[in-house]
Amino acid sequence: MIFRKAILIIHGFAGGTYDEEELANYLELNRNFDVYQFTLPGHDKNIGKVKYEEWIESSENQVKWLISKGYNNIYLIGHSMGGVIASYIATKYSEIKKLVLAAPSFQYFSVVKDNINISKSIKLAPKVIQTYGKEEILYRILKSSPNAIKQFIELVKKYYDYPSKIYCPILIIQGKNDNIVPLTSSKYVYDNVKSKEKKLVYVEKLTHDVFRCNNKLKIYEIVNNFLKNKVSGGIDNI
Repeated sequence: MIFRKAILIIHGFAGGTYDEEELANYLELNRNFDVYQFTLPGHDKNIGKVKYEEWIESSENQVKWLISKGYNNIYLIGHSMGGVIASYIATKYSEIKKLVLAAPSFQYFSVVKDNINISKSIKLAPKVIQTYGKEEILYRILKSSPNAIKQFIELVKKYYDYPSKIYCPILIIQGKNDNIVPLTSSKYVYDNVKSKEKKLVYVEKLTHDVFRCNNKLKIYEIVNNFLKNKVSGGIDNI
């Protein structure tokens, strides 16, 4: 019987474990958790040949493996698209005891479900490039493809309503300077989850790069405190 708690981190679209590796190291050094990361199918090779169902299946297989190893207390952390995937998984496995969503992409750019505001999205593009740099954006674009983007859109559309099925304690973190996922996305999750313990934290000057920001240690502390303790609910601005 394993008495320690497992943390499973799910990265975002066109991202990788490098986006959350510092958070993983921080939580691992806490010595209260066993922290696990993995790379979603296609994100290390050719993302364009992968269907969104494979991202779901891969994530579920990670949870099933943890359960098979005796973990009965599993905490999920999902960033961006990983937040959408984690939301679905949290509704399916009773072993998922807590959920952390960082800029969950139920809405993105100027898209709500499958309705896109083209002009607004185009206006946001320069801000995204300024935030992440041309090299970073180019690298992630080259990793993607029209089919991969289509799969991402289909995944969000498929699981858009799942926040209303979440009952476990949940922490949502959203940067106020996020030019990819709007503030309304996290508010949508917060308003719809059925969790008795739910907290939404808006962070000043924070972009979509939640766990690699200048104020990352503060973010890590908030996550760690939520995972270790029962926290007061509500909406905070820091």
